[in-house]
Amino acid sequence: MLLIRRGIWEANLDYINQHNDEFQRGAHSYTLGLNEFADLSHEEFLHLYGGGIRPRDSVSSDPDTDIVVDTSGLPLEVDWRKEGWVGPIGNQFACGSCWAFTATGALEGQVRNKTGKLIVLSVQQMMDCSEKWGNHGCEGGLMDAAFKYIHDVGGIESNASYPYKPAEEKCKFNKSAVVAKVKGYKDLPKSEESLMVAVATVGPISAALDASHSSFQLYKSGVYDEPNCSSGQVDHSLVVVGYGLMDGKKYWIAKNSWGTSWGDKGYILLSKDKNNQCGIANTLSYPILE
Repeated sequence: MLLIRRGIWEANLDYINQHNDEFQRGAHSYTLGLNEFADLSHEEFLHLYGGGIRPRDSVSSDPDTDIVVDTSGLPLEVDWRKEGWVGPIGNQFACGSCWAFTATGALEGQVRNKTGKLIVLSVQQMMDCSEKWGNHGCEGGLMDAAFKYIHDVGGIESNASYPYKPAEEKCKFNKSAVVAKVKGYKDLPKSEESLMVAVATVGPISAALDASHSSFQLYKSGVYDEPNCSSGQVDHSLVVVGYGLMDGKKYWIAKNSWGTSWGDKGYILLSKDKNNQCGIANTLSYPILE
């Protein structure tokens, strides 16, 4: 088994070195690197970490979509990390719970805006308790369903009171420990312009994308530009916490939930305004606090 793992690791290292050599020659805008997934084949990686997002039409809801899509006058760069609106990087481990990390990440920004406090919210509460709303723990879910669940049950606990385990367990929700309540949520139009407006004027936004490529598995730094990315199919979610420009390339700043060894300390810069690359604008939403 160790020899098999070593062989996979060496194959991934060869792929990383080849890509980074091409980066040095100007062929790519991003680098790859060894991380905690480097001893997994791509097929193993997809099996363990892919498919955490369920179709939006599986959720019964009537979200508000009234956002004015006008990017004129918006700042050229936004980074909510600098404003203290973004919590620490989480690690979902081998569990398809990206949807829950993404929902809490977007909600944490709104709580910070309203209260001035950055509270890490309970991913596990949604893992354990929101199946009736269409979520399925490690088997996947949707941010909209998470927001609707939080609204319907009267709030969400903190991670400190209901900590994360990479498994679905019996619901232990304690309403007296609620630290945030939601009165609704908004789904955004499927456009990068609407995402830009929302990130600039609302805060961190929940999103989904196509993360099914080896280049995403081993991403390290720079602006991720994957021409083979699908603009229609999404299989993973993350939180868009800003946008900017680097060496003439526009990017989104996205917070992942694969620990700090992945990417740039847990973050990725995604290509912006490149025909909805990786489907980044397909599944956008944010919660509205009570």
